[in-house]
Amino acid sequence: MNKPVSAEPGLGPVANTDLVNAVRFLAVDAIEKAQSGHPGLPMGMADVATVLFSRFLKFDPADPKWPDRDRFVLSAGHGSMLLYALLHLTGYDVSLDDLKAFRQWGSKTPGHPEYGHTPGVETTTGPLGQGIATAVGMALAERMANARLGDHIVDHFTYVIAGDGCLMEGLSQEAISLAGHLKLNRLIVLFDDNSISIDGPTSLSTSDDQLARFAASGWSVRRVDGHDRGAVALAIAEERKSAKPSLIACRTIIGYGAPGREGTEKAHGAPLGSDLVAAARKRLCWEHKPFVIPGAILDAWRAFGRRGQADRLAWAERCQRAHVTVEETPAGILDKAATAAVAQLRQRLIDRAQPLATRQASHLLLDTIATVVPGLIGGSADLTHSNLTQSKSQTPVKPGAFGGDYLHYGIREHGMAAAMNGIALHGGFIPYGGGFLVFSDYCRPAIRLAALMGIRVIHVMTHDSIGLGEDGPTHQPVEHLAALRVIPNLLVFRPADMVETFEAWDCALRTTTRPSVLCLSRQALPIFRKDANGDNQVARGAYVVSTPPERDVTLIATGSEVAIALAAADLLKNEGIHAAVVSAPCFDLFEEQDEDYRDHVLGAVPRVGVEAAVAGTWARWLGADGEFVGMPGFGASAPAEVLYRKFEITAESVAAAARRALARRSAAK
Repeated sequence: MNKPVSAEPGLGPVANTDLVNAVRFLAVDAIEKAQSGHPGLPMGMADVATVLFSRFLKFDPADPKWPDRDRFVLSAGHGSMLLYALLHLTGYDVSLDDLKAFRQWGSKTPGHPEYGHTPGVETTTGPLGQGIATAVGMALAERMANARLGDHIVDHFTYVIAGDGCLMEGLSQEAISLAGHLKLNRLIVLFDDNSISIDGPTSLSTSDDQLARFAASGWSVRRVDGHDRGAVALAIAEERKSAKPSLIACRTIIGYGAPGREGTEKAHGAPLGSDLVAAARKRLCWEHKPFVIPGAILDAWRAFGRRGQADRLAWAERCQRAHVTVEETPAGILDKAATAAVAQLRQRLIDRAQPLATRQASHLLLDTIATVVPGLIGGSADLTHSNLTQSKSQTPVKPGAFGGDYLHYGIREHGMAAAMNGIALHGGFIPYGGGFLVFSDYCRPAIRLAALMGIRVIHVMTHDSIGLGEDGPTHQPVEHLAALRVIPNLLVFRPADMVETFEAWDCALRTTTRPSVLCLSRQALPIFRKDANGDNQVARGAYVVSTPPERDVTLIATGSEVAIALAAADLLKNEGIHAAVVSAPCFDLFEEQDEDYRDHVLGAVPRVGVEAAVAGTWARWLGADGEFVGMPGFGASAPAEVLYRKFEITAESVAAAARRALARRSAAK
């Protein structure tokens, strides 16, 4: 093996070239075997990553979920083989065969890192910018946990490798601005500063001074030669002491060591080819065959992997002595006292019998449960007093002071959604955050990743329809329910009254393996449910709220339109037409019910759907002879009652649709 590279005084030796080349060529070999992948980043950042994993990163492959481990996020997820090589070398359950199966069906080594799929992968990355923004949430969670449990229980860093592409994405600015404002000093970003993107030199599209940009947002910044391992080690060591989040711009050469291709966009996203791989081996003095790691080199890497075991065991002893249990996934289930308090609130509102906006119902519930649900962390994207997401008991998290339980995310919807993912992934907290439903478009990529990862994040999206009124079509979310409902593994709730709102919250809190969106009204809605302690009907997705002696037609509605459907049923009753009314607050949960239950709810009669939104996926529930009463396009600026009338979302329109559906069924016979 080559001799260790010297570092600055006091740091001692850092990793040698053979250790780095083990990482570099495992990545190259796996990509070559798959004939697919991105060799440029692993070859260019192998020096930096080796320094991080061999000297600084606190982890234990024997316990990948150790709560006080450092978090490592490969934001530039296309370079996934860098991470997989490191995981294999340090002793995670990622075998050589797994590396050889890179990007193949059923392997632990998919094209981009996937949380829950590969041990040691902290978050799913690939969509650029998501990793660095998620890491902000992880670093924030670390500081909040530290404020509650102390340095002896919570004391870890969050490290990120990000590339030019991550920093070009607009999401990155939301993330770095929030991190700098909050003074998240346990966050260190290692920037793969190679000045290359897919199209060519980054000068084609950007002239940003990234160090100046980060510094302006309150970060500590510096630049180093990313292939000078001593300089990298010194930079990390010093930035760990910073009172600010840190950016270390590591000047690297993409595809380092590949003659004729290094330093160009051609090194980014295609296998090198056998001839170029051989040339790179010769140039970098790595003469070993593909996937062969000499014993001494592997032993050294495995020793790095075992280094954290003593820290983990000492941490466990400290927890035991302090009688502290660090809960990775809070239950989200109310205790008996809280359940009783919610039931009393529910009964009080039922007895009052006054219309109540579902956003207000949500607020009243939060006032009741915020202090008793462990780890509940609220927030809003500068809409706290519109979303009504801050309970009376919650106090804000402030820069450098993390004991609060409410986050002012600012006008950063996408950054908020990604940070909430990071908070959930870190563990110990249940994050929820507020915004207008129309702005779920800004959050969508992060919501999609939360669904893909199967994590509990709760989005409180208010002003859910044309019912918000005069703000007009820019703020009226006509297509957003449909857009959210097609995301797999996402629960989309649109409760119709106070009782359904409480039950939707109960579902969202209990669901630990998928995110939820609560779509809540601005306008007051009548309370049609009168059961204070009944079963959670929302948990079944849809249910019958009004059942006639016999059924001629089924009216299905969500949210504010359930009241319209009930009024339409009364109109039809006067004509001798028997209409059952179904509330469908969550199509996703309804789809999961057995066929007999769904048939019972929908009935073997014509169906009419009503929702102040575009039709989207409603056809599935309405059948071939069904009718839909909803929005034909965008809304308009006017009072809510005028809009419902002008767009013909009224009891009279629903009754007319029922008559048409019945007439078609009769004609078909």
